[in-house]
Amino acid sequence: MGLDSLRRTGRWPCAACLALLAAAGALAADGPADSRVEARSADLLAVGVVHGDRMSIHVSRVVDNAPVRDAALSVLLRGVTHPAVAEADGSYTIEAGDLAVPGTAEVVFEIMPSGGSRIDLQGELKVAGGAVSEDKNSARQLWWWVLNFAVCGGFLMLLSRRRKPAADRGNS
Repeated sequence: MGLDSLRRTGRWPCAACLALLAAAGALAADGPADSRVEARSADLLAVGVVHGDRMSIHVSRVVDNAPVRDAALSVLLRGVTHPAVAEADGSYTIEAGDLAVPGTAEVVFEIMPSGGSRIDLQGELKVAGGAVSEDKNSARQLWWWVLNFAVCGGFLMLLSRRRKPAADRGNS
């Protein structure tokens, strides 16, 4: 349950519940952030955005930010050259299993503009590790905290609703 659904229903949880939801990842609006690589020269700028095993590449001129549509593009990644496919919107794409490998990798965009010489743009791609936790007890620890908060919340609720002693009722 995210904040938007809580806002629509009009039920706002306490701060402790919000902390638990955030720790559980329930309030995350999006999935993991996409990896990004940027490389530039005096004339060109190449930006690649990785979505799983696919990279979308946008090449533009630095002077006027105009897209470079008429170029042959290939990407050198971890020692393997991947030819890019030109898309209708002016971008380029490659598909490679190496894009999903966690860690840092040098990326070279090899751009051959029509009627020009080859330009190599170098950048660094940082791919975040998978969502696997090194601590095998993290889920168990999370549920332990949920149970503790539930017990404490129940105790406080019972304590606040307890009846007045009989002596107080007689004075009323």
